[in-house]
Amino acid sequence: MSGAVTFDGAPPPGTINLGIGQPSADLLPVDLVRQASQSFFDHAQPLELNYGVPQGDERFLASLAAFLTEGYGAEVAADELFVTGGSSQGLDLASLVFARPGDTIFVEEPSYFLAFQIFRDHGLNIVGIPVDDDGLCDDVIQRELKSHKPAFLYTIPSYHNPGGQCTSETRRRRIVELATQHDFLIVADEVYQLLHYYDMPPPAYGTMTASGRVVSLGSFSKILAPGMRLGWIQTSTDLRTRLMAGGFINSGGSINHISSHIVRQTIDNGSLTSHIENLRRVYRGRLEAMDAALHEHFSGIANWTRPDGGYFFWVQFDDSVDTAPLRDKARALETGFQGGATFSTKDKLHNCLRLCFAHYNEADIREGIARMRPLFD
Repeated sequence: MSGAVTFDGAPPPGTINLGIGQPSADLLPVDLVRQASQSFFDHAQPLELNYGVPQGDERFLASLAAFLTEGYGAEVAADELFVTGGSSQGLDLASLVFARPGDTIFVEEPSYFLAFQIFRDHGLNIVGIPVDDDGLCDDVIQRELKSHKPAFLYTIPSYHNPGGQCTSETRRRRIVELATQHDFLIVADEVYQLLHYYDMPPPAYGTMTASGRVVSLGSFSKILAPGMRLGWIQTSTDLRTRLMAGGFINSGGSINHISSHIVRQTIDNGSLTSHIENLRRVYRGRLEAMDAALHEHFSGIANWTRPDGGYFFWVQFDDSVDTAPLRDKARALETGFQGGATFSTKDKLHNCLRLCFAHYNEADIREGIARMRPLFD
């Protein structure tokens, strides 16, 4: 792929890099985590610092199940949950357990660019499936199944990265039907499912585990703090048993055991729910600031659809524009974005870019968009 894959860290002082897909420092709840840690360690027993059982501490899984039941509006069972070190580690584990080198997988076009390296690490062949305003195109999946037998489909169904759209409930249920008929799994990256700023999104794939076809990935990186390095897999009990059979799991015990104890405190005392409610309020304001700034500076030269949740806007220009070389020019203007080709499985989408509204306040978002406008004159 010609799009340079980068993970943007802290930008130079004065730069407003809207390519950064991370929460801003003011939304990282140090006091909340400090209090939860103190609450745990005030009553911790020595064995709680041991390895832990492979699937995760049963008290944490019970708390997580109750938290997801409330958030998803559907019953979640603790015995369907498995602790991970975040969604990326969960995706790597799913690629190891549910696929073999040389297998084909289906991936949205565009898709989360850092997932591509995980798939390459496991020797998997990627087939891109287009998305539209209603999300992943189930009719194209059905057509591609005539010539491919995928091990799994990787999808970001709610507030897609980078597209921002949600796959409709009708399509989600049709895709589960196709997975059942054609014997493949759905690996659903659902890290934005709880970050809705208007109406609720369609039901999570995590509510469809009874099909035996779903491996839903969740993470506290987007709803608490990335540094916790804690997430979960929600799946059927049979598929969870397969996840626990690997040597890494059997050797190491529970993944990120101490973080799970701390996060359990935030669930049980209600502070995580309050924090997410604050995130929804703040991110909605930032989302609307970015939408307004785009209308002010980019109307007539670009198209976008305002997302209803998540982190990202996907902006499309006409085919004469190549955003990749503009990234260096953007740095000179003390702004930034992620180029569209980075997210393509087919070395396309050069005329697109991704913007994130999570990392900056409303004033900085407006200023960053204004700085970006001269790049397209």
